[in-house]
Amino acid sequence: AALGVIFSILGIYLVRTKEGASTVSLLKSLGLGVNVSAALIALASGGLVWYLLSNQMVTEKFPIGLDTGMAIRIWVAILVGLLVGIIIGKAAEYYTSYDYKPTQDIAAQAETGPATVVIAGLSIGQLSTGIPVVSIAIGILVSYGLAGGFETPIQGLYGIGLAAVGMLSTLGITLATDAYGPIADNASGNATMSGLPPEVRERTDKLDSIGNTTAATGKGFAIGSAALTGLALVASYVEEVRIGLIRIAEHAANGMAEVVPDVFVTVQQLKDASIADFVKWYDINLMNPKVLAGAFIGAMLAFVFCALINMAVGRNAGKVVEEVRRQWHEIPGLMEGQTKPNYAQCVYIATRAAQREMILPAMLAIIVPILVGIILGPGAVMGVLFGGLTTGFVLAIMLANAGGAWDNAKKYIEAGAHGGKGSDAHKAGVVGDTVGDPLKDASGPSLNILIKLMAMVSIVFAGVAGSVSLLFARWIG
Repeated sequence: AALGVIFSILGIYLVRTKEGASTVSLLKSLGLGVNVSAALIALASGGLVWYLLSNQMVTEKFPIGLDTGMAIRIWVAILVGLLVGIIIGKAAEYYTSYDYKPTQDIAAQAETGPATVVIAGLSIGQLSTGIPVVSIAIGILVSYGLAGGFETPIQGLYGIGLAAVGMLSTLGITLATDAYGPIADNASGNATMSGLPPEVRERTDKLDSIGNTTAATGKGFAIGSAALTGLALVASYVEEVRIGLIRIAEHAANGMAEVVPDVFVTVQQLKDASIADFVKWYDINLMNPKVLAGAFIGAMLAFVFCALINMAVGRNAGKVVEEVRRQWHEIPGLMEGQTKPNYAQCVYIATRAAQREMILPAMLAIIVPILVGIILGPGAVMGVLFGGLTTGFVLAIMLANAGGAWDNAKKYIEAGAHGGKGSDAHKAGVVGDTVGDPLKDASGPSLNILIKLMAMVSIVFAGVAGSVSLLFARWIG
């Protein structure tokens, strides 16, 4: 990660553009910085792995037994994460940039009305999940196997963690390109409101279009890293369950803890237990209705969470529109441009509503894993985590890419395609852009937080789930 920061800074200085550059050349310029950073990180991480994980540094607490072959496999696991991140970024670029066919197809649908624009955008967003999901799946399997996970599962989880670090090693420059998107968007709006010459607006529109693509790339990196670390977080949950059971056993009169009804284990058994032992004790498989119910609940949470946020955006937007209309009618001279509007009131309404509207989604993400753990036990909580992880990852990719594609389809029309700005196609494109904004800027990015928040809450309350669920099971008979 430290190497990533250093080489990301070097990569930023490689980003150079020429006057009148097209969006393709601008994206290539940004890509050059990312690719060079990735190449330098790949080379430097090999030396760092060899130094940190050499035989001389192996201790009793970390008996991974590294030899030359294992050190190379650990390094390759990092490279796998790096490669998966690059693939996700390229996929986001292909599906959201108007220099490629998917976004151009959405713009073409605008000639027949806003309904077909919305349908086309949803289709492209759903289609865009294929490459990232397959890449993450392959990355998990390869990094797990390279670290020896199929023989020793804990080492495999370590390999997945390294792959996640590899993916995020270019975060410095990736995050910079992600943050660049809103800056370019606001610059474009300022150019329009300030009445600057058309060529200025043309340049800012190009930068804004690239910003939509880089924003989708950044969101893909964020949710992809959450997917890679999902298994590691589940392993942490199992470890916390172990710690909770050990405490119960140490304070019990017979020195044993009840894992499931009528199954008791000693402190030493708990200390020696592997993840496979906990899987056996709690019967964690898809044929267990508790685990399956938890998976359904986790999958549902992703959709309900997005729905609550989208509804909040709609209500909030309505309040701002009402305030703007009120000012038009009640502030003298505003229509004629003689008086300035009350900007602060609009900002107050938006920020106040945004904070209040997040209370319910946040409480949902916190309370549901706790209740599932108390009622159905740790096995069901693992189902919730896996269901939320898989569904949330796919849904987040779809929302981010669909929103970016809708926005850039509108930009493509404004650049002169299908009648240009002011045409019926442009009006339909604006509808698609309006639909896509809350998806790519609000509900989509929030799923990354949902996945991690559910995992952390589950880890914190793991001991409660392990003990209270037994009492609840006896209470209901």
